[in-house]
Amino acid sequence: MKNTSIKIAPLSQTDYSLWLVLWQRYLSFYKTTLPIHTTEATWDNLLNQDVAIYGFGAWIDDTLVGITHVVLHPNTWNTSDCCYLEDLYVSDNARGQGAGRALIEYVYNFAAQKNCNRVYWTTQESNSAARKLYDAIATQTDMVQYRKNL
Repeated sequence: MKNTSIKIAPLSQTDYSLWLVLWQRYLSFYKTTLPIHTTEATWDNLLNQDVAIYGFGAWIDDTLVGITHVVLHPNTWNTSDCCYLEDLYVSDNARGQGAGRALIEYVYNFAAQKNCNRVYWTTQESNSAARKLYDAIATQTDMVQYRKNL
C-alpha cells in the first residue's frame, strides 16, 4: 500500500539523532557493527559538500522512516559518473507503504540531475522483500560480486 504523504529530502545536520537510529537498525539487519568513529565519519561525509557521498531521508508525518546513501564516482566505461546506491533502509513499521520505492526514485532523479549514466546497488540474495521491489523498478544483472576485505 503506497502512502502518498511520503516526503523525500536530503538529510541535514538536525537529522543526526533520527538518522542514527535508522543507521543502527540497518547495521543490525546486516548483522554487523561499526566503530563510532566510522559512523561519525559517515555522517560528516553525508553533509560535506566536498565529498561525493549524499544522504536522503523518507519522512511520513514528520517521522524519519527511511534513509539512503549514495556515492557518485567516475568509471572506465563511460565519461560520466555512476551513482552507487550504497545503503537503503526503511523502518519495519513503514515497510510496504512506498518509502523504499520513493527513496530509489528520488535517487534516480538526483543521479539524472548530476548527469550520471546509471544507478546501481547490491543486496543479499536472501533479501526477498527488498528484491521484489528491486525487480519491479530495475534490472538485475548477471554480474556476481567478489570481495576481499583489506
